[in-house]
Amino acid sequence: MTGFGKSNGVFESKKVSIEIRSLNSKGLDLNVKIPSTYRELETDIRKIVVENLDRGKVDLGIYIESTANASNDLINHVLATKYYHELKSINEQWNEKPSDYLALVLKMPDVLNQQAPELSEAEKGFLLDLMKDACNKLHDFRKTEGQALQQEFTNRIGEIRSLLNAIANYEQERVITVKERLTKALKELETKSMDDNRLEQEMIFYIEKLDVSEEKMRLANHLDYFLETMVTPLSGKKLGFIAQEIGREINTLGSKSNHAEMQKLVVEMKDKLEKIKEQVLNTL
Repeated sequence: MTGFGKSNGVFESKKVSIEIRSLNSKGLDLNVKIPSTYRELETDIRKIVVENLDRGKVDLGIYIESTANASNDLINHVLATKYYHELKSINEQWNEKPSDYLALVLKMPDVLNQQAPELSEAEKGFLLDLMKDACNKLHDFRKTEGQALQQEFTNRIGEIRSLLNAIANYEQERVITVKERLTKALKELETKSMDDNRLEQEMIFYIEKLDVSEEKMRLANHLDYFLETMVTPLSGKKLGFIAQEIGREINTLGSKSNHAEMQKLVVEMKDKLEKIKEQVLNTL
């Protein structure tokens, strides 16, 4: 979801720049900084962002720079000067202490021209088109990042699958080790009333509890499902849920492995999965 988009344009004597930055977020969290000149277009601007950006903490800034020598008509200098002299004269006649005449003058009627120029339809269209262009550039930035993420996900899932396949190398060895350990423990008890048939049943039951074939199958299915979902639009949240399911199966493998080498493989799978989870947060 991280990205950046910037668009510039010139309308009459104004150079307008629009910058959009996006960070990870569960939803769309939009913060706008709009000059008063374009405040009336805020609703339209927000609508464009919502239509083009699905998720992310988005900071939007619009900046204006004049390209001409604009006349300074914000303050009526002639009228302000008259107010100043009148106020100062009255103050001296009344023998009052010196006062902040500037603050008083600025509060007098018609000194400040507070009427903002009305936006033309042409300028409105210019700004909204510039806004769409900035959103498109942010989208292109995200697309480039997404292609890199897709390749990384593919590699990480492939690494987990390779580790999963390597577990088979130790499964038979693990069963033999468990049998030998149980038999040795029973012999050390030095009991003469041991039922060989019952022993065999208990051993089979114990070994079945350590069987990981179902976990391996479910994990393999989750890995396939992750890759299938990855290429569908707006699948970031879904990928997060699939990653959680992958983690559950890996944890179960670890608890049932009862073998040092298998547990090492499980630790490696967890490490690969954590890297996937970190990047899933950056996926729409």
